[in-house]
Amino acid sequence: MATNGANDAPKTRTNLISRAQRLEDGRALAQDVWSIFNAANLPADCINLGQGYMNFSPPQWIKGAASEALATVAANHYSHPRGRPRLRQAIAKVFGPQFKLGRDLDIESEILVTSGANEGQYSVLTAFLNSGDEVIMFEPFFDQYLASIVFNGGKPVYVPLHPDSTKTKPTSDDWKIDFDELRRALTPRTKIIMLNTPHNPVGKVFTRIELEKIAALAEEFNLLVISDEVYDSLVFDGKEHIRFATLPGMWDRTVTVQSAGKMFAATGWRIGWLIGPSWIMQPTLAATTRIVFCSNSPMQEAVAAGLEQMEKRKFLETQREEYYARRQVLVEAFDKIGMRYTLPEGTYFLLLDISKLTWPDDYPFPESVQGRGRDFKACWFIAMEIGVSSIPVSEFYCEEHVNIGENYARFAFCKDLDTLHRAGERLQKLVHYLKK
Repeated sequence: MATNGANDAPKTRTNLISRAQRLEDGRALAQDVWSIFNAANLPADCINLGQGYMNFSPPQWIKGAASEALATVAANHYSHPRGRPRLRQAIAKVFGPQFKLGRDLDIESEILVTSGANEGQYSVLTAFLNSGDEVIMFEPFFDQYLASIVFNGGKPVYVPLHPDSTKTKPTSDDWKIDFDELRRALTPRTKIIMLNTPHNPVGKVFTRIELEKIAALAEEFNLLVISDEVYDSLVFDGKEHIRFATLPGMWDRTVTVQSAGKMFAATGWRIGWLIGPSWIMQPTLAATTRIVFCSNSPMQEAVAAGLEQMEKRKFLETQREEYYARRQVLVEAFDKIGMRYTLPEGTYFLLLDISKLTWPDDYPFPESVQGRGRDFKACWFIAMEIGVSSIPVSEFYCEEHVNIGENYARFAFCKDLDTLHRAGERLQKLVHYLKK
């Protein structure tokens, strides 16, 4: 007989914790990094270089397009689950030639607008994962991948990028895949590879040789590849962003994930899209229709306007120069105090090597950072004593590989120059806490 009341609570709680345990890989009851390094827990004047959102608005001409869309009737109502036709047409015009298909992208079967890039990749996993299917994740990984995989019944399999510890001035290219290790990680249960290039948080722009080796394994093991390329417009130092789907044989097994939020400094608009062959897009459309039905209509119109105008406004070229200048502020700040870091060749994140950072033995760390990677304490100390927040990188590793990530703190430079200069000045005080 069905019952209601207190007697049901223990069973319900057990079920919930069981799912959390699958999600957190043995750290079910630990507070997540975003809750710990939340503004509410840090000094009121702490400069936030932890979370990867901008502290400036999209360009006025894109915001103006949003206002125009809000003034219409149609853009205030449901859109087709595939996305508004104007946006799909703009995506096809701007990005279609980059896929080198020798034809236009089909806006009815090869493009799907999603509620941000995260919902897009979640929908692909919902459409294709069966219980127990294995998914390759390169570490450090964007933390939402883990939740998306396990909530859809999949099993994450971790393959770390290995940093070169011998270089005094490493770049993101010095974080390498051990391809023998990757091959050993593949099994008959492997279904998907999650690829992220340019890579968050390392800033790595995967080379053609690296991508070709991944492609060869994807073909050999008949794998689907989710290629997260949301930072495709932020590549520096002459590096080339190569779309994985353009490699021989990869179009038919790859879904490319992109984001207007990263491109147009509009992360809260939650507009992303997927590009891929119809056999991937059609099941994914079925999934996204059930998850959100459709994405934000007026913001889709605004993003379409942004894509339509960005070439004549030289928007991406200007934006890349601006982010290069922002990166340089942090680089010069850390060079001045002699701290080692990984120079990112893409994205808007920089990894600072905090292995030589010290603090008093009796420093009053909160319980939330106890028992975690050493980087949790380092980031807490920097936030509380220096007044600049960052994110501990070990959060983006499985337990087995935490030792790699705990040497680094992630700083986001998607902030205005004034904020970055103020942060750089504060960070000079770190020199007093470095091992001699």
